[in-house]
Amino acid sequence: MLTFAVYFTTHALPDIAPLPANEAAHEPPRSTASAAKLVTVRRLILIAWMLAAGCAAAWAQSFALPQSLTAGEAQARVDRALANELAAAQDLIHPMRYQLRKSTPRLSTTREIYETRDGGVARLLEVNGQPLGPAAAANEQERLEELAGDPSRQRHRMQAEAADRARALSVLRALPAAFLYRYAGPGQGPAGPVERYAFRPNSAYSPPSLSTDALAGMSGEIWIDPEALRVVRLRGTLQRDVSFGWGILGRLNRGGWILIEQAPVGGGVWRTTRLQLAMSGRVLFRTRRFDMVETMSGYAPLPVGMSYREAIARLLAQPEQR
Repeated sequence: MLTFAVYFTTHALPDIAPLPANEAAHEPPRSTASAAKLVTVRRLILIAWMLAAGCAAAWAQSFALPQSLTAGEAQARVDRALANELAAAQDLIHPMRYQLRKSTPRLSTTREIYETRDGGVARLLEVNGQPLGPAAAANEQERLEELAGDPSRQRHRMQAEAADRARALSVLRALPAAFLYRYAGPGQGPAGPVERYAFRPNSAYSPPSLSTDALAGMSGEIWIDPEALRVVRLRGTLQRDVSFGWGILGRLNRGGWILIEQAPVGGGVWRTTRLQLAMSGRVLFRTRRFDMVETMSGYAPLPVGMSYREAIARLLAQPEQR
């Protein structure tokens, strides 16, 4: 559903999460082909993050889950929840720190992430479930110190995040029209009752951009918290092959799927807690398989307006914090 259809990427957060010490720490200048790949990839990366951002007001009154809804009522209910997601995605006054664990068949990493007014900052904590050794820890400290001394690098990262954010917002705005929603009955989520809605592509919807192409090929189910009217869980599956740029930039194969879960983390703020992706396709002329699980935990608020240098100082002062 949400642009998750095309979230295939090797970076959970663009340009803020360093590779292990034995891999390239800095990206080389991108060729035309790799730039085109990044254009395809980046437009898919931030909706999970956008879903997670901000807070929404909860209802105070008691409620009962509906047993049935008409198609119009179901569409209106989902539209309200998606409007809350859009508002939350534009709320920048609740920065967080959290731990991100990303696992692929090749590698697993754990990082501490700080959100700042200057963009995200990350420190690598573990590789394949093991804490960094002395040499790798020293390299990571040196990398952060160099970043603190070079604001231009962080500005570049912040600009990339802003571009991703703009694309993600355009997709969020398209969601009510891109799908038809049907009430699928009550359900039980991790934290309590939920409303379940099945969705399928709206044949009358014409994707306005490459960013929204994948929406026309995905069906699935979305769970909504009936009190806060926020998305709790979403699973979408590609029902057909989806091409980008008339197939020149790439293609995602039928049968690929994505799962995303989010939850309240305190103070009315909701954040993503799990994202799982299993897709195959082609990026330019290279066949790719995307198999990834991300879990986010340990959310804690940060002061509004914290600079990236302040975040680096905190990360360096508490290297063992989990």
